[in-house]
Amino acid sequence: MIAHLINTDLGNRGIIDVYLAYRKKNPNFLKRAASMVLENLDRVLIATGFPIPPMDICETDGPLGALAIYQAIEELGGKAEILTYDELKEALKPFGIRFNDAPILNSYSLLIAVELPGRTRDWGYYSMSAHRVRAKPFDGLFIDARERGIPTIGIGDGGNEVGMGNIRSLVEKYVPLGEKVASIVKTDELILSAVSNWGAYGRVAQLSLDFGKNLLKGWDERENLKRLVSAGIIDGVVKKEAMSVDGLSVDIHERFVELLKEIIVEKISP
Repeated sequence: MIAHLINTDLGNRGIIDVYLAYRKKNPNFLKRAASMVLENLDRVLIATGFPIPPMDICETDGPLGALAIYQAIEELGGKAEILTYDELKEALKPFGIRFNDAPILNSYSLLIAVELPGRTRDWGYYSMSAHRVRAKPFDGLFIDARERGIPTIGIGDGGNEVGMGNIRSLVEKYVPLGEKVASIVKTDELILSAVSNWGAYGRVAQLSLDFGKNLLKGWDERENLKRLVSAGIIDGVVKKEAMSVDGLSVDIHERFVELLKEIIVEKISP
């Protein structure tokens, strides 16, 4: 149910076709990813931030999801840190986040990417409209982590993010400009979603069901988004500061989160 919900393609990106094909072979991707988190809580690095061309200002999709995962890991007794760009560090500071600008891979039990640019076959990094992203990439950490046997999870919504290398052929087939923007960077588990924040919220919801505690209970979508926007973080679709994410109004995102909360309460109530 949650997997279907987080892939509601209101933005008409073609991700629903990718999802339906992906789910046929990976029906339990959300539960597997949640289990990976529960098994590797010791020290988790969450990387997020997608700089939008031509301004190269980070978007609101990604950091909110990263924050939700960070708070869930901490509430479960684990330790989390965030790797991101400077403007997002400033925007997230009021939330009391631990950051790490120079992570040492071997000290982590798990790496998670939330809406993070992943290199393509030509080693470029592209927006969904195939404009080149010039900011410093973090995807190399995930490539190195897999080589060292450190578990990795990717969360993405369009095909140009870390983790989408798992389904590159589907991105190239169904997503507009997919052959140009499709990432080749793989992760051990991939959470596919219509909005990357939704993928992160869905993963927190699944963690809630598996652990028996509503880890989204205190999440305030409107207030959290307002803090990011007031710090200069933009909507990646409309390319300006706005109370929206991926072109969808905060009202939609707020209702989406409330629905997830209701599902959690219904499932874990005695």
